Amino acid sequence: MKRVLVNGAGGFIGGHLVKRLKTEGCWVRAVDIKRHEFAEPPADEFIQGDLRDPHLVQAAVGGIAEVYQLAADMGGAGYVFTGEHDAAIMHNSATINLNCLEYGRLAGVKKFFYSSSACMYPEYNQLDPNNPKCSEDSAYPAAPDSEYGWEKLFSERLYLAYMRNYGVQVRITRFHNIFGPEGTWCGGREKAPAALCRKVAETQDGGEIEIWGDGEQTRSFLYIDECVEGVRRLMESGFTGPVNIGSEEMVTINQLAFTIMEIAGRKLSVRHVPGPLGVRGRNSDNRLIAKQLGWKPSRPLREGLEKTYHWIEAQVGVSRSAEAATGASGGAEINPCSE
Repeated sequence: MKRVLVNGAGGFIGGHLVKRLKTEGCWVRAVDIKRHEFAEPPADEFIQGDLRDPHLVQAAVGGIAEVYQLAADMGGAGYVFTGEHDAAIMHNSATINLNCLEYGRLAGVKKFFYSSSACMYPEYNQLDPNNPKCSEDSAYPAAPDSEYGWEKLFSERLYLAYMRNYGVQVRITRFHNIFGPEGTWCGGREKAPAALCRKVAETQDGGEIEIWGDGEQTRSFLYIDECVEGVRRLMESGFTGPVNIGSEEMVTINQLAFTIMEIAGRKLSVRHVPGPLGVRGRNSDNRLIAKQLGWKPSRPLREGLEKTYHWIEAQVGVSRSAEAATGASGGAEINPCSE
């Protein structure tokens, strides 16, 4: 039985990945600074601790053949692009990756998966919302639009350096806006699909939701199941990467919002307000993944949005019920996710 470690298993993608690895018969050790908020991953062992701590990492990598490194200090635009968290983002994520590689290779780990991000692509190639350039070979000259992206680029190079100098195997992906059930949907770190699903679920017919900017900025969004499929295919392949894992179905944020409204069966208006935006346009270029893996994501965006919206709608209902119960009992604290 293959023994694997999933760092960041208390998070969205990590939690889903643990489930997939268990269905494939792996023995899984999971590590995260927090427990999963929505669905306890079915790991054989869960270590709740801080991966910035060398002693914890030394214990976590013992007896492990493969490491999936998804742990990072991250969030949506409201967390990454304000500039208020830059130092923490860079320090925390870089420290985790340095620990993971050094103590992993000393413990005899043979293969590392690293989850990079499309945020490492140059801002100058993503100014036109209709024609963003995100092919893997466009990464240099480097000019990410956030410190989050700079740290991801540094860590990509770190993993490749360890591969060259120490002979470990490395697999690197650049994720493009992964979404789905059991992910953060409130509190400031949620991504656009979850934030818009929440806003629509909380708003009655005839109401209004807010969108940052003019809503004409473009993105592609990949459903979690295809993300995990891509990760497993890359890990079992002979290709190092980096390679994009994302959808090629590019939409504006306005289109995303109105699709969610259609799914919800609600007629709402949109008010555009100032807010952190990131690059003007971004879309996954899937030519390399198709060539190297003989596969690329293909599910329609709406299919994933339907599943995600109904899951978040249920979470909103639970949150409101908890608020009502707390208010009725005279409690002073309400659910922090409610607005």
